[in-house]
Amino acid sequence: MPLHYDPAVIARFLLVLDLAGTFVFALSGAMAGVRHQLDLFGVLVLSFAAGNAGGLTRDLILGATPPPAIGDWRYIGVSIAAGLLTFFCAPILRRLRSSVLVLDAAGLALFAVSGTLKALDAGLNPVGAMLLGVLTGVGGGMLRDLLVSEVPAVLRGELYASAALAGSAVVALGRLLHLPTREIAVVAGLLCFALRYQAIRRGWRLPLAEHPARRADDRDADR
Repeated sequence: MPLHYDPAVIARFLLVLDLAGTFVFALSGAMAGVRHQLDLFGVLVLSFAAGNAGGLTRDLILGATPPPAIGDWRYIGVSIAAGLLTFFCAPILRRLRSSVLVLDAAGLALFAVSGTLKALDAGLNPVGAMLLGVLTGVGGGMLRDLLVSEVPAVLRGELYASAALAGSAVVALGRLLHLPTREIAVVAGLLCFALRYQAIRRGWRLPLAEHPARRADDRDADR
């Protein structure tokens, strides 16, 4: 028998997930700005970009205008708070770099889950919802890296988008099976977080493309 979802409860749940993900990703964006010695404005720009780009893109695709990232003061406030905290407490956060990476993994999980749920609630099919969940999770990090002229981490072989896809798939499957939303969201988030965290700790990576010229150079070096 299909479960009945209270729209108000689900909306509050998604808001909490979104704001939590926005904060932790905004921290990572601000840290990138500090690492590249940007001024306060630059740090705040990176903070907002990392915290909101994924969700903003998702909402535009779903036709939610104006997107909450710019229409709801809480998203802007959370991003600015994370940027100011990082700018003025950078030495402390730098010493807690491993903790920031853990927060980044948590943000990926939160955004992948919330993005997939929002897409499903908007009537998108499960596959499309999974893709939007991944986009929500990796979009902010991609824009953050591009703004500081780095190859996005998601394209460098790190187990990043794959972790988001795993979490999104669990959410979509749970909805197809009519499982309780909050419980399946917790399971999906923990799976995504665990994969990303273990990838950080153990150096798990996807196979990288190898340029033919590099292989030839390696063979010459072995002679």
